[in-house]
Amino acid sequence: MDGTGVTGGAPTALHVLRVFCGGEGRGGNLLGVVADGAAFPAGPDRQALAARLGFSETVFLDDAARGVADIYTPGLRLPFAGHPLVGAAWLLRRLGRPVATLRPPAGEVSVAYDGEFTWVRGRPEWATGRRTERYGSPDEVDALPAPPPGEGWLYAWAWRDRDAGSVRARGFPRRDDGIAEDEATGAAALTLTHELGRALDIRQGAGSQILTRPRPDGAIDIGGRVALAEIREVAT
Repeated sequence: MDGTGVTGGAPTALHVLRVFCGGEGRGGNLLGVVADGAAFPAGPDRQALAARLGFSETVFLDDAARGVADIYTPGLRLPFAGHPLVGAAWLLRRLGRPVATLRPPAGEVSVAYDGEFTWVRGRPEWATGRRTERYGSPDEVDALPAPPPGEGWLYAWAWRDRDAGSVRARGFPRRDDGIAEDEATGAAALTLTHELGRALDIRQGAGSQILTRPRPDGAIDIGGRVALAEIREVAT
């Protein structure tokens, strides 16, 4: 049995990344990436591993050359999510296999590499089910308990500097899977950007940074820094 509680056959590598790091490498949402997705059959085995790892998301790359990606929270499979796709794109480049497109179940996601930032492009209709709520100040957002009372995915935010498009935010899945607060959430950032109709510089969680920019066709680019936290082995 390995550290995740998974038992079975030959071990495969799990890259643990911090996605949407702030300046000087602070913050970042932990992400598990299984580059050899074929080691875990789609369905219950992947869901079980995601639950045992306990990260807000774990992504399996089924075809690295084509960018086929399968995303799981500890309790469910997602058609699209921002930080897993940014992290997967960054890792593929680090492994010498950069891609121009990722292919999660939602559809084709364009990828761009720009210095220390990795960008993916999503559509608002891929990020449904997340409610945003504006607060009067960053201090009010910071004072919220984790999670606040209520049900359903909540993205709490306030302007840090409205003219500059700078936002303070915190994300609360509230779905009973052990994730009280998401350190950085690309899909929620996409939703907020769509609602406000402008590029944003979002400072989320304890120290994360997410950049967004709307596209003329209604799509939204989501960008951030990524850092490698560790490489583990998990049994298949």
